[in-house]
Amino acid sequence: MSKGTTIKEALAKFEEKEQKKASDCKEVKLFAQIPPIEKMDASLSTLACCEKLSLSTNCIEKIANLNGLKNLKILSLGRNNIKSFTGLEAVGETLEELWISYNLIEKLKGLNVLKKLKILYMSNNNVKDHAEFLKLGELPCLTELLFIGNPLEENWPENLPPYRDDALKNFRKLKKLDGVPLVREEEE
Repeated sequence: MSKGTTIKEALAKFEEKEQKKASDCKEVKLFAQIPPIEKMDASLSTLACCEKLSLSTNCIEKIANLNGLKNLKILSLGRNNIKSFTGLEAVGETLEELWISYNLIEKLKGLNVLKKLKILYMSNNNVKDHAEFLKLGELPCLTELLFIGNPLEENWPENLPPYRDDALKNFRKLKKLDGVPLVREEEE
């Protein structure tokens, strides 16, 4: 089996295509590399200006090496092999959007470090447990959630209020769930 593309190699390809240094770019696209990226290595730390980083459609298993990305607002990691949210601490104060659908995530431990996260796309993962779903309430700014396609959403426990009602009750700032606006009763 061939070895994956390194971040360093992907950045070199990106710079050649864009005709500018990746370290100066606000948006860096490293998605769908052939062969795919397997590791988020230390080369990412050069992207100090980056506000949007796209690493989707690769074979990344762990979120890592985000400490140099002081301005990162949007992180796209969809269609990888990521199993947990560990590794997001470095962008906890800046990240506003996390696109991480089509991965292997079961537990939401580590997500609570994202103090400014407004948008979370995490459809088609492996979340099965309602207690994990409730951890989304630890995100103080979350306004939009894409959760469809998780085992929990598909097999919602009958002893709980319906899925959308549960989200309305537990996530006070949520305005949109699975692409559909949430309508709240006007509070007295």
